[in-house]
Amino acid sequence: MQTSRVSEVFKAFLLLGLTSFGGPVAHLGYFRTEFVARRKWLTESAYADLVALCQFLPGPASSQVGFALGLMRAGPWGAATAWLAFTLPSAIVLVLFAFGAAVLDGPIASGIIHGLKVVAVAIVAHAVWGMARNLCPDSTRAGIALAAVFAVVIISGPLGQVAAIVLGGLAGLALCRGVAAAADGEALHFPVSRQVGIIALGLFAGLLVLLPLLAGMALWLDVTDAFYRSGALVFGGGHVVLPLLEAEVVQSGWVAADEFLTGYGAAQAIPGPLFTFSAYLGALIPAGGSLLTAALALLAIFLPGFLLLVGVLPFWNHFRQWQWAQALMRGANAAVVGILGAALYDPVWTSAHPRSGAQAFQRVGR
Repeated sequence: MQTSRVSEVFKAFLLLGLTSFGGPVAHLGYFRTEFVARRKWLTESAYADLVALCQFLPGPASSQVGFALGLMRAGPWGAATAWLAFTLPSAIVLVLFAFGAAVLDGPIASGIIHGLKVVAVAIVAHAVWGMARNLCPDSTRAGIALAAVFAVVIISGPLGQVAAIVLGGLAGLALCRGVAAAADGEALHFPVSRQVGIIALGLFAGLLVLLPLLAGMALWLDVTDAFYRSGALVFGGGHVVLPLLEAEVVQSGWVAADEFLTGYGAAQAIPGPLFTFSAYLGALIPAGGSLLTAALALLAIFLPGFLLLVGVLPFWNHFRQWQWAQALMRGANAAVVGILGAALYDPVWTSAHPRSGAQAFQRVGR
């Protein structure tokens, strides 16, 4: 039974790893379509709770959601399988790109990629509509979702996403206490004890303090420290990690600036999490530029976000039982709908239709 579930997780996330264009927020739309609407692993509100939690934590939010879904479905092996299946396709392509394989060149490859990006528009639009019907059933929560759209437009990047969820939660705390509790779905159950959670939080903090002290003793420790800190100190994941990585690998002299930008362009053109850019950088590090260094960089950048998630999950159900916490999550879930709605235009629509996006921008500028 457990083996079949791990296999199920692997197949589902491998398909997503091969086709999920549009960035981390778009990935959440793909996950919602696959695991809420199609497979029914969890309810709409439970999924939105999980998304809101991962948006609050440092690390790659969409990969953390995928990791948690695998953990919920098939235990620790399911979590590891979900991450591997979702991450390896783009990581392998970027490592090949670093070694000189022209895997992204040619009109056929470009046409396939563009077609998949167009499909992403429909998938994310469907996810936005489905989540809005379930999580914004009244004018109050619809207003919170609309306010979240303005928040992420005014404050760009993951900072805007975090701000939108914080403000949405506060609005829910003030305005959504009278909503019937039955609409909030069932608790999420993860095979993680409180003791394991505390150990995971201790490991997260211990590595964050210890690795800089060990840096300089060996190249593999330097690589682990650089990428672990980059993954531990970024909220929302994706593009925000780029300045941290640039400081670690370009300013240190490991990777040339033009190589860094070339790899970033390649990472933008393929599906999967942008954090797999770390594998490309690891493959280019002098005196260590190999598959092993690429794998080490990849593991190190994802590890802190997963340790934090495992540390928090055992306490999540207890938190969400409180009435004030339920009201807060109603508002935060409505904000998640707004964030996904904003992402439907940028980057999902603009990536699939760059000319129309540029024209719209020019009209606004006028």
